Amino acid sequence: MVLPEKGHLLRIFIGESDKKDGTPLYEWIVKKAREQGLAGATVTRGILGFGAHSRIHTTKILRLSEDMPMVIEIVDTLEKINKFMPVIDHTIIEGLVTIEEISIRFYRTR
Repeated sequence: MVLPEKGHLLRIFIGESDKKDGTPLYEWIVKKAREQGLAGATVTRGILGFGAHSRIHTTKILRLSEDMPMVIEIVDTLEKINKFMPVIDHTIIEGLVTIEEISIRFYRTR
């Protein structure tokens, strides 16, 4: 797959315990991104964070949280990301979504 030098980054912040039809929401979003033919997706589990309710979520042993922050990053063209947005819009009950213009250096396949 060849991507242009200019692209966009879709970044989705949700909680680890968020679900869609019994499936972790981050997993559901990545599968939908793949179905839609987006270039790629990465999910990262945060070790510390807070959101709309200002509650600290941390991996510290004395205060284990079952709802760690999850960040999903998807890079592609703005057109494809905008087409993907309605797919996920109704699934994110509480979270944050950002779209940023980025420079793409390379994307390699075999």
